[in-house]
Amino acid sequence: MSAKAEHYDVIRKPIITEKATMASENGAVVFEVAIDSNKPQIKEAVESLFGVKVKAVNTTITKGKAKRFRGQLGKRKDVKKAYVTLEEGNTIDVTTGL
Repeated sequence: MSAKAEHYDVIRKPIITEKATMASENGAVVFEVAIDSNKPQIKEAVESLFGVKVKAVNTTITKGKAKRFRGQLGKRKDVKKAYVTLEEGNTIDVTTGL
């Protein structure tokens, strides 16, 4: 498997919410990432896929909620988010897609 394919495994998709939009005004971009990925992997993946310099990576794990699906009790999967702070002058336009 090529290195680029591994980077796509680490970074699942950009997260576009009000909170993520507010973070982007401060030079940060929010991605949903693989639950077993670590900060150096995320940094390397973002730098190689988008061609930008990453200053810092903060991660958070959101636990899945218990929800009912057709009356059956189910659980949403846990999601890991990465808040990627970029160096000055670097930008990623998440609206265009990869």
